[in-house]
Amino acid sequence: MSAASSAAVPAPLAEGSRSLIASALALGTFMQVLDTTIANVSIPTIAGNLGVSTDQGTWVITSFAVANGISVPLTGWLMQRFGVVKVFVAAVVMFTIASFLCGIAWSLSSLVAFRVLQGLVSGPMVPGSQALLLSIFPAERKGAALALWSMTTLVAPIAGPILGGHISDNYSWPWIFFINVPVGLLCAGVCWQGLKHRETPTRKLPIDIVGLSLLVMWVGALQLMLDTGKDQDWFSSPLIVAEAIIAGVGFIAFIIWELGEKHPIIDLSLFRRPNFALGVVVMCVGYAIFFGAVVIQPLWLQSWIGYTATWAGLVAAPSGVVAVLLSPLGGRYLDRFDPRMFASVSFVAFGISYFMRANYTADASFAAFVMPLLVQGIGMSMFFIAVLSIVLEGVPPAQIPAASGLSNFMRITAGAFATSIITTFWDRHAALHQTRLAEATSVFDPRLQQSVEAMQGLGFSEEQSLGAITHTLSGQAYLMSMLDYFWLCGWLCVLMAVLVWFTRRPQGSAGPVAAD
Repeated sequence: MSAASSAAVPAPLAEGSRSLIASALALGTFMQVLDTTIANVSIPTIAGNLGVSTDQGTWVITSFAVANGISVPLTGWLMQRFGVVKVFVAAVVMFTIASFLCGIAWSLSSLVAFRVLQGLVSGPMVPGSQALLLSIFPAERKGAALALWSMTTLVAPIAGPILGGHISDNYSWPWIFFINVPVGLLCAGVCWQGLKHRETPTRKLPIDIVGLSLLVMWVGALQLMLDTGKDQDWFSSPLIVAEAIIAGVGFIAFIIWELGEKHPIIDLSLFRRPNFALGVVVMCVGYAIFFGAVVIQPLWLQSWIGYTATWAGLVAAPSGVVAVLLSPLGGRYLDRFDPRMFASVSFVAFGISYFMRANYTADASFAAFVMPLLVQGIGMSMFFIAVLSIVLEGVPPAQIPAASGLSNFMRITAGAFATSIITTFWDRHAALHQTRLAEATSVFDPRLQQSVEAMQGLGFSEEQSLGAITHTLSGQAYLMSMLDYFWLCGWLCVLMAVLVWFTRRPQGSAGPVAAD
């Protein structure tokens, strides 16, 4: 939000109404963040119900993420032009409508279209809720307001997989979207009733229509190429070639336009700051590999290990619990120590978690699946606050909203792109491993013949026995491919833990807003 819009902030609310509105605002944040993860464990169910592959089902995740990322740069302009209250409440109402449409989707294409809508309208919800929470609390309670806001953003990703899994297993997948309807209506109603007389000042601002159009064009084309490339055999398909050309030309045109635009939708001059440029790289790589693992591990557990959606969600839950418990410590000591140290510790924890997961076996226990994620929770507790402190070091106060919006846009879209790339990597490496396993096996192999004879003794036909063995080989291939991914993630985390030390140390709490 700009200085103009924050210049005349109304007095804090009385305690009773403040608690009610703060709860409603927290619900709005919770609902939006929840929808980034609630569908993850439900992808096999959704894909099966709509008659598509699980790879195509991941479009439900990537479409929401990339649309949400595109909408983030518009948030500041919308709030200054129409007011924070109006924009936040309108976003909640439209998000609620989009959630209902997702629930009644009749095909994958309709569901993806409604998820795009849901992502586009949700951009102002998280920054809007934060700004409004701060405005209703007195100065001495702003720490409590931020703690409440931060807690909802940490709890929602934990609750998403558990809630999504429970709904998918016990009800039907549309309810993972329908549950937003009563929550959204309650949040919008309470916030509008309590805050409509506290609207922030507005002013007319120019908007970079050309820049926004080019952004949508190249990001959308690139995401379409990544999502559909595997099914179209990549660049042997004229459609994929066309999408790649549109993405490349659109990106170059976008860069040229933004560098010459007086009021750019994205302020690329921020990349002249080494801390911002390196910090964004670190943030994007860390979030991309994290988000990729969040997607493929539940898919593997359900597709090849036989876990239900609920149990796949429960595997991931403990990492969020650890993050919630430890995050207050990170916030308390960040100003006393070098944030780069916290960032390195975070990446080391992530790396250890990935290396532990690189030793998974198909017959591992539930506890063996959970332990690496407990270690991951340590990294989650300090990752965002430490890296954001590095990213914003030395950025003038007037540019902080633009810097925060740009870093969030890149983080969210990196997660969306990574999901498509990683699922392709998983499938391709699984095919490679399966080929090698098949080459090492022969119908004349005595061990294979013994396995077939043993299964025939249990009543299986020869064809059924060979089919079961082939399925086992496929499962082993997908496991090996996932282990390859975790090894790669582990070494990338080691690299990022070192790279953060090439940035300048943030100067205490004033670091992010220090002048040049």
